[in-house]
Amino acid sequence: MLDIYTLGDDVLREECKDITEFDPALRMLADAMLDTLDEADGVGLAGPQVGVSQKIFVVHISGSAPMYFINPSIIETSIEECPYEEGCLSVPGVYHDVIRPASVTVQAQDLDGKPFTLKAEGLLARVIQHENDHLHGVLYIDHLSESDRKAVIRSYERKNKARLKAKKRV
Repeated sequence: MLDIYTLGDDVLREECKDITEFDPALRMLADAMLDTLDEADGVGLAGPQVGVSQKIFVVHISGSAPMYFINPSIIETSIEECPYEEGCLSVPGVYHDVIRPASVTVQAQDLDGKPFTLKAEGLLARVIQHENDHLHGVLYIDHLSESDRKAVIRSYERKNKARLKAKKRV
């Protein structure tokens, strides 16, 4: 299990670097990220969320096989957009509707470095966009109006008061 970094941790705002080594260490990281994701009962987890400023994210939607995205790039988005209530393991306990394209096409590499292209819609498209944002230092709250973002942050701080207080002491 890996630690999940949360709102306020600098690593969440960093631009990630490309992965160039497709070795056993990458597979170990990806497997640890998947275990952490499953334990946290999430659907996606990106490198920065576990303190790794590299372009990797994992997706595991119930009923589907886990997916690994290395050095992803969204190359196409639909004109059609749709709202969906999003949350984030790095902003635990708070949710808000976010408007995103309904479908995307992503190019990435698998754990062996083999390139692939995937067209996704629905929840998978949303998760890909959300996790890809993490690789560029963007959180879902950055897609909200200023007033909604402030309200979500206040709610997060209220719900996580004890954990945030302990974090400041470290």
